[in-house]
Amino acid sequence: MAIAVDSLPNPPPLTDEQKKLVKDTVPILAQHGAEIARLFYRQMITENAMLKNMFNHSKQQRGDQAEALARAVYTYAAHIDDLTPLLPAIERLCHKHASLNVQPEQYAIVGKYLLGAITQVIGADVFNAELYDAWGAAYWHLARLCFGREEQLYSDASWRGWKAFVVAKKVAEAEDIVSFYLESTNGEPLPTYKPGQYISVQKFIQELGYNQSRQYSLSGSPCPSHFRISVRRDRGIQVTDPATGGKIDTSSSGQLGWMSNLLHDKVNVGDTVELTSPFGDFFLDDDDSPNDSPVVFLSAGVGITPLISMLHSALSGNHRRRKEVGWVQVVRSRATHAFHDEISHLLDTHKDVVVRQTVFYSNPEADAVRGRDYDFSGRMSVDRVPEGTLYLAESTAQYFVCGPASFMRDICEGLLAKGVDYQRIHAEVFGQGAVPM
Repeated sequence: MAIAVDSLPNPPPLTDEQKKLVKDTVPILAQHGAEIARLFYRQMITENAMLKNMFNHSKQQRGDQAEALARAVYTYAAHIDDLTPLLPAIERLCHKHASLNVQPEQYAIVGKYLLGAITQVIGADVFNAELYDAWGAAYWHLARLCFGREEQLYSDASWRGWKAFVVAKKVAEAEDIVSFYLESTNGEPLPTYKPGQYISVQKFIQELGYNQSRQYSLSGSPCPSHFRISVRRDRGIQVTDPATGGKIDTSSSGQLGWMSNLLHDKVNVGDTVELTSPFGDFFLDDDDSPNDSPVVFLSAGVGITPLISMLHSALSGNHRRRKEVGWVQVVRSRATHAFHDEISHLLDTHKDVVVRQTVFYSNPEADAVRGRDYDFSGRMSVDRVPEGTLYLAESTAQYFVCGPASFMRDICEGLLAKGVDYQRIHAEVFGQGAVPM
């Protein structure tokens, strides 16, 4: 049953003494944060089974979400005097929550188990009275900041919650990457979105016995007839348990990607999936830079998905006034080079835009031809990309980076080393983690 927002705690501003108490726990969180986070998730999900639908099972098993929570609690406590440096991360979190249809009453559940886990790990003899009250007030200030912003996002969205869509087309883009063209079941035209945003997809996972949700970037240009997402198969390892007669061991941290394999193997044309409205704070925006500023897109692997949406828009959408674009892409080989033909056609169609392209194959096939299929082999780095492709001489050029965390960290650090101001570097974070700058 939904709880009225007005009935949720609404403490007064933290006093200086309460802020000091919260900050004084930073060393404790540094030491015990991971233990607190693991206990929090284990108890909360065990006692609130409906939340299994919301949390990523694979990341729970690997400990990724516990690690991210521990880092977030520590960072919040360290910045309790001034949350300004955290506002971009909070904005990103609110978009993620909105895409999962998080509701205010769920913050009450989280608060109960988070404070309970801190009490159990630190000890009730320490985490009590004024210290407990200070953390309770700090939690609810953050919670209200979040669900207030999420309500704004819901109000601006085309619909709230989950909505059924039908798979109209399924296309293999490269080895282990498949695109799904999704149409409204009632034929209504779809809303526009900002190139780079994502949607959440929800399906029932038979092996787990409950729904799972995953966020996928919209990989096409905004179109009233369909959404396109492009999904990389997370192969993992299908682990079985001999003690159960060879049934799949869903507790294994190395288990295959439940949603991606379901979509690849079992979801076909005519099937339905549930989606939330597009959200996300990583997008190509009219206000990013002056009209004549170049934009440079740098991707690795499936990180191409939000960037190809931006490329479509930069060349043929509202951003066509941008006359200079840099496109830098690294993939393993020709077999994994997603959207090769689509990008070639796009560039041929819009020759009025100067597009400087550089492609890396980290492990090219023997018959792949340098200069035709790719430009450089091996590991991609900023130092190996021609400066002209990066438009380093342009002080207003904007950079959009997406890929694995290590790739984004290396590229962002490389751009900063070349003198690019951090405010001109935009990075998408897949899964848990902070912007790598």
